[in-house]
Amino acid sequence: MVLAVDLGQSGTRIRMGDVAIKSTRGKLAGEHPLPALRAVFEGLEKLTTDVVALSCTGFSGIVTDPTPFSSLCYEFFGATKTVVIDDGLAGFIGALQGSQGVVLSIGGGVVSIGGREGKFAHRDGLGSTFGDEGGGFWLGKLGITKALGIRQGRGSDLDFLQALDAQVQAYDTLDVKNGSDAATLAITSARAVLDAADTGIKTALEIRNEGAYLLAQTVVSSWTGASGLLNESPEIAIQGGPSRNESYVETIQSNISKQIPNAKFVTARGDNLDGAQWIAENMIDDSPPLMRWGHEY
Repeated sequence: MVLAVDLGQSGTRIRMGDVAIKSTRGKLAGEHPLPALRAVFEGLEKLTTDVVALSCTGFSGIVTDPTPFSSLCYEFFGATKTVVIDDGLAGFIGALQGSQGVVLSIGGGVVSIGGREGKFAHRDGLGSTFGDEGGGFWLGKLGITKALGIRQGRGSDLDFLQALDAQVQAYDTLDVKNGSDAATLAITSARAVLDAADTGIKTALEIRNEGAYLLAQTVVSSWTGASGLLNESPEIAIQGGPSRNESYVETIQSNISKQIPNAKFVTARGDNLDGAQWIAENMIDDSPPLMRWGHEY
């Protein structure tokens, strides 16, 4: 039986058969996936399995040496086989289940995978410092930045400042304003920004529209990077926490349609856990740089 793991920036999900576990511990800003996984596994009750599939944020499209991950899974689960997967590929496989197109995964960060006739293209996943444009961290950080500026008199949208009052107060309580707690605050503040946009608050609308435009460019680049043509009809699925906001998704889709007019927007048929499990059960060979099997025990 496969133990599937989805390590994200805002938490971790684990599934094996009927066992489903959620952990609030994800990959912290600047942290490598390996110590993040160890921290998650140390908090689990004892589980045993032969095969582990690890879908991880933080690889930026290039899965590193899988051997340490195999050792980790052998240590905690007695696993004899471990497959290490960029979370974008796991999301793509889980969402489209064989169809050609693009899967945009928006969590704290952003990763987009385009796939056409066996060719894949990975876009963004560059981390919060230099990338992840339009994702949860980006939305929340920009929102709090704007709100703090308004509080200092560097802006006049008092409605926006009021809408983010709880987030600004949380910022004030931070002992370290640029540490991991600040990054978590940014991610969790994304919802407040999108909710404010839904009420028509000007600054929030500007942030939402910019984020949607940037994400649309990421999707289009993913499709053309996989040799997709702009006059084709790829299936496009958008998933992840911020995608629960319908207005955000509709704005992203509108921007995509301007460049790929025949795009078919679909609901994801599965998620990263589904993709990780399918890969473990069906892809016996490496697919570098997005997926690699580790050392067998």
